[in-house]
Order: sequence, then structure tokens, then C-alpha cells
Amino acid sequence: MSRQERRWCLALSVVVIILTSLPYLAGFASAGKDWTFTGFVFGVGDGNSYIAKMLQGAGGAWLFRTPYSAHPGAGIVAFLPYLLLGKLAAGVEIHLQLVLLYHTARLVMIPIAILATYRFSAIFLAQRVWRQWATILAAVGGGLGWLLVASGQTALFGSLPLDLYSPETFGFLSFYGLPHLLLAKSLLLLALAFYLQPSVGWRNGVVAGLLLLGLGLVQPLTVISAYAGIGAHLAALLLARWLGSHQQPLGPWLRSAVAAIGISIPVVAYYAAATRFDPVVRQWAAQNILPSPHPLHYLMAYAVVLVPALLGARDLVRRESVLGLFLPAWFAALILLAYAPVTVQRRLADGAWVALAVLAARGISTLRWSDRWRRVAAALLLAAALPTTLILIGGGWWAVARPSVPLYRPAAEVRAMNWLADHAAPEQVVLASFDTGNVLPAWAPIRSVIGHGPETAGLAELRPKVEGFFGNAMTESERRALLVGQSVDFVLVGPEERKLGPWESIPPELRPVYDESGYTVYSVDEP
Repeated sequence: MSRQERRWCLALSVVVIILTSLPYLAGFASAGKDWTFTGFVFGVGDGNSYIAKMLQGAGGAWLFRTPYSAHPGAGIVAFLPYLLLGKLAAGVEIHLQLVLLYHTARLVMIPIAILATYRFSAIFLAQRVWRQWATILAAVGGGLGWLLVASGQTALFGSLPLDLYSPETFGFLSFYGLPHLLLAKSLLLLALAFYLQPSVGWRNGVVAGLLLLGLGLVQPLTVISAYAGIGAHLAALLLARWLGSHQQPLGPWLRSAVAAIGISIPVVAYYAAATRFDPVVRQWAAQNILPSPHPLHYLMAYAVVLVPALLGARDLVRRESVLGLFLPAWFAALILLAYAPVTVQRRLADGAWVALAVLAARGISTLRWSDRWRRVAAALLLAAALPTTLILIGGGWWAVARPSVPLYRPAAEVRAMNWLADHAAPEQVVLASFDTGNVLPAWAPIRSVIGHGPETAGLAELRPKVEGFFGNAMTESERRALLVGQSVDFVLVGPEERKLGPWESIPPELRPVYDESGYTVYSVDEP
């Protein structure tokens, strides 16, 4: 990669940084004295959980134990980027520090992800202009979900358009607010780039394996996407050799694959064993349900580039019979994985959009048109892929302009959570509604009884009990059983809890220790 190409990648990174940061800056500016901005404009529930993980790291944790369960287990090696980020925070205003560290990580990862995408595309695209086009499309492009938004069909086949909620299907949401997925995408593409250059013997395979090992510590499921690409490529090479399409030796590819998989497989085996034998992790995995939508949603998502991508795949296979098989085989494997019989189907398609962007660039570049008309076609295709991105940025602006939950938290609630941070011992258990329980661990180093879909073990059973506790739908003995069974130390009652029912009959075990502006904290005394 030349210096001029690196400068171009940096310039694109600056543009993306500015566009994706403006809604967050507007959120901080709009908060005022009555509200506190959470620091997120989408996926706020997950965003709060990332800050909670960082707060654990700030408290000295090296193993992850979910703060969204009274019984979190012994801890596992997971969410390391957030635990490590948290260790950079100290002193007062810890929540604000953590939010700023989170977005600093996002800003740092944007140029790294763009450089990784550009380097990966350069393997298949000889001309700089098409590398640049593919990188722009992969980073900020989307599908035709905006047509469904414009036509009012946002719930087609019971699902939103993939552009609006799936960072695995497209890349922009990661740039917009998910630094760990940016890091994962960078490691994935760099690892595959090294695998795809096996001519120097074992060395590139070893580097690819080390990158995949790091990827496993960041986002374990994305390693499966890498394995799918390597495995599909080797299978395609063997089939092509059997059919007589090429006679090149397969040894270098096999050595590169063995090194890459052999070095990285221990981390995959670790998470597989944890999912199988650790009851807490097994429960999380069972509750982490991310199904792929109806296949027509994927067709709508990728339709904008399918025709040029098919042309690009044909040209690659014809001209580069060994290397050229990788992108078509990888994309096909990822689409099959998107409907594999597992609970996390949608996660397994990570990388498909990058593959399509590169194939589409190759397809347009090989059209027998003049340069002018090829560039017109590329510009029109890119224009069709950008509206969803503009909708997401505009939606963020619109959302932060009117302070309300969940993007903001009432200042009175923040004062109550800060009181708990000062007076509760680390990892004491607080009982609150699901929505309040999601926010609490991001402000105070405590554990919520419920508060996060996958991470609250037994949520389907616990949530009705918690709602019955606050809704006066329990007998005194049932309430006592919930408090004792969940080892509750404090109960927080605010507007969200009062929505669940009339908070009239206060259990005798509860003693008020904080009461301000509609928020009351009760200490749980022994029955």
C-alpha cells in the first residue's frame, strides 16, 4: 500500500469519524440539567451493558461475570476489550469517563478498520480507484432497506430491514457505535489477507493464526466466519482441481490453513467447552437468540450489488483460478451459515458485505464500457447504497433532539444510582424493574436481578416475579422468597417500578435509606 493510498484511507476515516460523531455530540449538548445522556443513539440496552463491563474492569476484574444476574458464576475470559478499556478510568465522574473511553476506542478503530478493508480489497482489485470504491461501499454502504422504510413496509415478514439493525450484514452500524465489532472486522480481514498470500511458506499462516487467536478473544463467533472462508476455499480448490480447472499445487494453501486454524483453535475450543459445561454460560447461549430473517430480506439487503458481484465472481474465477475462488466460495458459505440450525444465525454472516463490495467493484471494472460510463454506473450504485446510512444518522439526530428514555436518564435517577455507587459494596444485588436494572450496573458496580436479555440467566422465569413484586401481585412470603433467593441487598423504586403497579404495601424487610425526587432506595434487612 503506497503512502498516497494510506492518506486516502485516513481522509475517508476523518469523514466517517465526523459523520458518526455528530449525533453523539448533539446528545451531550441536548441533555441539560434534567437529563443525562447515556452516550448511545441506538442499541442502548447493549450499550449500557458495555459500560457496565468497563466498570467491572475499572474495579479490577480480569474475568467477566455478568452484572445482570444475582448468581453470575465463576467468570470467563470474555469481553476483554471492554474490561481493558475500563482500567483506563479512575477518580470521579466514572460513568462519563467510561462513555468517553468507549467512543475514543470507536474513533481509533475507524481508520484501522478502513485500512484493513482497503488492504483486503487490494488482493482482488488492481486499480486504486476500484479499491477505494469497494472500501467506501463496505464501510458506509447499505442495502435497499430504505425502500421498505419509504414504502412503510418496515415490518415485512415480521422483521426490520437488515440495514437498520444488523452490524454483521453490513458494516456501517459498527462504525456508528460498536468498537469491538470494528476491531473484530479488522482482525478478520487482516487474517484472511495473510491466509490468501501463502507463497512465503508457513509465516503468513502463522500471522493469520495469531490474528484469529486475537479475534477469538474479541468476538469468538467471527472466527467461525473466517474458518468458513478458509474451508470453503480449500473445498473449492479441491473441486476445481478434480474437474481439471487448474493444476497448481495445493500444499501452500493447506499449510497456511493448518497454521491459521491450529494456532487459533484453542480459543474456539475454550468457548465451546464453556458453553457445554458451564451452566451459566450455557444459559446465556440458550437465551442469545439472533435468528436470520426471511431470505427475501437478505435479497433486499444485497440486491443493489448482486449483478455486478456475479460479474466480478465470473471474472475472478476465469482469470485467477486459485485465488479467485475465495470470494465466491466465502460468500456462499456465509449465506449457508446464516441459516444454520443454531441460535446465533445472523452473527455468522459477518464478512459477506465486504466480499460482495469487492466482487461488485471487480464486476464494474471489467465491463466493456468506457471509463466514463463505468464510473457513472459505480456512482449510481453507490448512491443507491447510501440512503439507509443517511437515515440512521438522521434518526440519531432526531432521537437526541428530544431528551427521553432510553437514550437519556433522568437526573434524579442518576443521583439515586450514584448514591448506590457510593454506599453499596461492589457486587451487592439490587432489585429493580428490567429497564432500570439494565442501566444500574453502568453507573454503580452492583448486580441487577434482571436487566439484559441473554445475560440474565432464567429471565423468562424471573421477570414475571420481579414485576409481581413491584405490582403487589405477590404474597408476603413470595416476596420474601424472591428477596432471599436472589440474595437482594437493596431495592430501588422509581417511576419505572411504579408503572408495574401500585407500590403501597411495603414489605417489612425493606428499610428506606435514600429518598429523593421520586426515587427511593430500600435496604433489605434479614427477616
